[in-house]
Amino acid sequence: MNMKGGAFIYQKTSAKDVFVPEDFNEEQLMIKEMILDFVYQEVTPNLEKLDSMTDKSLMPSVLKKSGELGMMGVNISEELGGMDLDMVTTLIFGETTAHGHAFATAIGAHTSIGSLPIVYYGTDAQKEQYLPGLASGELMASYCLTEPDAGSDANSGKTKAILNEEGTHYIVNGQKMWITNGGFADIFIVFAKIDDDKNLSAFIVEKEFGGITLGEEERKMGIKGSSTIQVFFNDCEVPKENLLGARQGGFKIALNILNSGRIKIGASAVGGSKVAIGKSVQYANERKQFGKSISEFAAIQHKLGDMAIKAFATESATYRIGNLVDKKYQELKAAGASQNEAKVNAIREYAIECSIAKVYGSDVLCYVTDEAIQIHGGMGYAMETGVERGYRDARITKIYEGTNEVNRLLIVGELMKRAFQTKEIAVLLAMKKAPVKAASSLLSFGTPSLNKRIENLKQLFLLLTGSAGNKLKKDLIDQQEIVMNLSDILTEIFVLESTFLRAEKAKATKHAKADLFAKIAEVQAFDASEKVHTAAKEVINAYTTGLENKMMKKFLKNLVPDNTLNTKEYRREIAKSLIADNGYSLS
Repeated sequence: MNMKGGAFIYQKTSAKDVFVPEDFNEEQLMIKEMILDFVYQEVTPNLEKLDSMTDKSLMPSVLKKSGELGMMGVNISEELGGMDLDMVTTLIFGETTAHGHAFATAIGAHTSIGSLPIVYYGTDAQKEQYLPGLASGELMASYCLTEPDAGSDANSGKTKAILNEEGTHYIVNGQKMWITNGGFADIFIVFAKIDDDKNLSAFIVEKEFGGITLGEEERKMGIKGSSTIQVFFNDCEVPKENLLGARQGGFKIALNILNSGRIKIGASAVGGSKVAIGKSVQYANERKQFGKSISEFAAIQHKLGDMAIKAFATESATYRIGNLVDKKYQELKAAGASQNEAKVNAIREYAIECSIAKVYGSDVLCYVTDEAIQIHGGMGYAMETGVERGYRDARITKIYEGTNEVNRLLIVGELMKRAFQTKEIAVLLAMKKAPVKAASSLLSFGTPSLNKRIENLKQLFLLLTGSAGNKLKKDLIDQQEIVMNLSDILTEIFVLESTFLRAEKAKATKHAKADLFAKIAEVQAFDASEKVHTAAKEVINAYTTGLENKMMKKFLKNLVPDNTLNTKEYRREIAKSLIADNGYSLS
């Protein structure tokens, strides 16, 4: 049976059981190559025109061309004209389309939040009516959830839907904002409250229904080529048959679709990071200063090595999650679930991990694109090299699909819900055992193996969370600083474990770069331990004093001991591998 979501914090995973990018099959590699070819032939030459928005028909035309290759229907069934990709291949799609900057946002909104509500929750009639057009690119989709006064608290939205006297149509009134693809969308997935309902319902709204007014294009920091507008609904008549899913089921739809979008941001971050690293390596090799290429300077090698390590770690975690979702889907299908139920519940199972991929990936992407500009120096600040576009485009990933702060709260909140309310996972038992296991660390000496260090980090998280929970009880939820610190620790553990397992699998399969992967895992462990140590100390100081504080810090010191690893040499070696290959060459 597949590991349950969140259970990684107390269960062990064997390297042979984890999926890594080196496991991509021939079909997946062909799809990856096909998408990259499309992006570099149809999108890259038009990036300036797309960003200028002078020709508002350009992005829709590029999207329609991608539809001819099946790219607009990656998550739609083959019977209805789509490709029906599994999650891992969908993540490959997200990684590769990221090479197209704002194009990735446009096609991502269409294939994910724009189409998936119908794929997962539509009736057979709704699917037959809309999905073929969405798969071909004949119809363009958008997603209308956010309102001026309803962002993270989406269920507080004020958009209303009232059934007319004849009982044939819902009359929709309200305002939505930050609507990606809104300027050219044919289909709007709209969330509104029917009458005085407590929860949202969802509707499929066609532009042709009328009563829809489109705002001006937003002037944005990045992803300039994507259409982002406000949409106003003024007595918009929506046939009652276009209610999507159950009445008051809209909030559930929104949450499940967002889980899917979050892991895809992780994949997009991998793609964007690889683009930035590739450009940085090439520029460093070409740029001469003081009589030699700047790639020969240690400071530049440090940057390149660090960028590559973080991208590698993000990639390792993201595809591990994708495979977990795929295996859960197959498990649910075998147990008798319908295809849609299996897909929705498989993603829902790994909501914690999806948020981890989103938070970690977006942070890494922003870091990597920032360092790319620094490596390019003045040329990085100029538009000529294109790295500034990556920097600007990256910033939104920390905000959409739920801000990183909201996702950090969700990571621990969901774990606690599964541990204490639904009792889906045995975290409570693991917390009870943590003090004894932590005490045994006081008797250990020397530098433990990387595998043992990861186990110690897990025990530290369980110890801190159990201790803080016992002390603060229900007040813990209001101590958001503590919760976010715990979330950071949990995130570092999952990403580090994923990186380590990938390195171990490479070693077992005698991969050509297994030794390099091992060094990447060691540096990732060093950095993760430093971050965990800082976050843990903040948690301990936030809820303990006196003898308890000293004891918890004693546990911390023994569970996260000082590491004497020479990360300088490892980063240099990793960087030199990229420099020799003139690009990102770790996968």
